[in-house]
Amino acid sequence: MKHSAEMEKDELERQYSPSRWSPRMSADDVIKAHVKALKEGTEQARSLAQTLLSVPYGEGEGEKLDVYIPRTNSLDLPLVIYIHGGYWQFLGKEESGFMAVPLIDKGVVVVAVGYDIAPKGNMDLMVSQVRKSVVSVIEQYSHISGLYLCGHSAGAHLAAMVLSTDWSQYSITPQIKGAFLVSGIYDLLPILSTYVNEPLKMTQEVAVRNSPSQLVPQLKLSSSDCHIVVAVAENDSPEFRKQSEEYYKTLEASGLNVTMEDVANTDHFSIIEQLVDGEYHLTKLLLKMMGKS
Repeated sequence: MKHSAEMEKDELERQYSPSRWSPRMSADDVIKAHVKALKEGTEQARSLAQTLLSVPYGEGEGEKLDVYIPRTNSLDLPLVIYIHGGYWQFLGKEESGFMAVPLIDKGVVVVAVGYDIAPKGNMDLMVSQVRKSVVSVIEQYSHISGLYLCGHSAGAHLAAMVLSTDWSQYSITPQIKGAFLVSGIYDLLPILSTYVNEPLKMTQEVAVRNSPSQLVPQLKLSSSDCHIVVAVAENDSPEFRKQSEEYYKTLEASGLNVTMEDVANTDHFSIIEQLVDGEYHLTKLLLKMMGKS
């Protein structure tokens, strides 16, 4: 018989393995299909948009972003920064342009951010990199009509950390109008004892300081005007769903402008893959938020 600590660890590992919860296909297949969908969507976006690829936002080798620009003469465009998922150890900006497909058509600039995934990058570094990328984007595109964030899974965590930044340490304070946090993790403590932490090597102290759930007072100071959408997949694991629900409730209790979207007929992967489709619920919601519907 397993004693409870082992059993709890097994169950925790299962809860934090999103691929094991998809009703569409096996765990391995859903990840392969996910990478394929993101790559194909990104290739499509690159064929439709004007692109600036691997634009540096810092000195580091991984500190680069890809920009997808609509074919329009207007300068007054909304801009969405997309922060990719992959459990802070997988994927990159090369698979992260897919959501530009329906957005460039509506005159929206999309920026896909790269950052140093583990084991090369640790949690503190990744958080500081995405913050730096946002500052760099604003400096380069000062004429945009509105700045929006979108992050999936680990990227939703990083986007929430951006919203919770003390900008007094930076050259500018970004005015982020809206943020889509899709199937994210907002409390890092539960994953400390799981396989997810093996390449990250987070201590409890690192996990606490990088948990958006602990930083809501700072978010309220920095991003009080931001409309935050916390989205979760119907077939996310109970633990992932709980992470989103609890973070949403904490934001709501703080008086922030936040809505919760429980997206039917989606799993942890399809909830973000479908942003290639202009008719998809979250795409329409994002366009509406930007006044582009």
